[in-house]
Amino acid sequence: MGGAEFRLPVLVGVFKFKTIHAIMINLVVSLVTVCFSFLFRSSIVPYSQVWGQTPVILNLLAGSLLGSYAGVHFATRLNEKSLNRLVMVFLVSLGLMLVFHGVLFDNITSFSLHPLTRAILGALAGVVIGMFSSMLGVAGGELIIPTLLFLFAVDIKLAGSLSLAISIPTIIIGLTRYKTHEPFKVVRQEAKFIAVMAAGSIVGSFAGSHLLRGISGEVVKTFLGFILLTSAVKLFYSK
Repeated sequence: MGGAEFRLPVLVGVFKFKTIHAIMINLVVSLVTVCFSFLFRSSIVPYSQVWGQTPVILNLLAGSLLGSYAGVHFATRLNEKSLNRLVMVFLVSLGLMLVFHGVLFDNITSFSLHPLTRAILGALAGVVIGMFSSMLGVAGGELIIPTLLFLFAVDIKLAGSLSLAISIPTIIIGLTRYKTHEPFKVVRQEAKFIAVMAAGSIVGSFAGSHLLRGISGEVVKTFLGFILLTSAVKLFYSK
């Protein structure tokens, strides 16, 4: 994932950006993060395996690009209070998913579906993923990976790399749409800040890709889930 769900509370709570501005900054840093993560993960998950799943990538992209385009429309029309509530609900839901990840996904099996039905569901899931990505400034891996597991029975490590491949064009579409809106000015105004945060994210993605080789993620996911729940409620409930 691009780490945007943990970055968003920091941008709003610590650096005091308005939520809509934090979303813009988050998308830019997320794009840098997922690009470098995709590069660093190639030593664990070869590109040949990723491109071997091109039909799955295109299936989800068919919906996510449309959803990303539409998500900008809604995000720029919501008032600050409604946007804050939407962000909080998303982050709390994700925090709970991380805390109870083992219960939800350890014994996961894909549905037995007709190929056409699976393709339609994949495209619809992509629309939802794209909307959340552009509306909340996230890469969307939180939703892409479960979709890949449920619908397409993809191995969890391969699903992580496929998620990055899907996230990159989805984020680009969102950023392209935001460029025509007033709040996007914050990206130019805060270019130095974004560059520093992006550099830190690159270092983090490099470290994370190497930790992937041997560390068990269950404790880490649970710990991060509690952090996300606490920060989401603390930072956004008061707004």
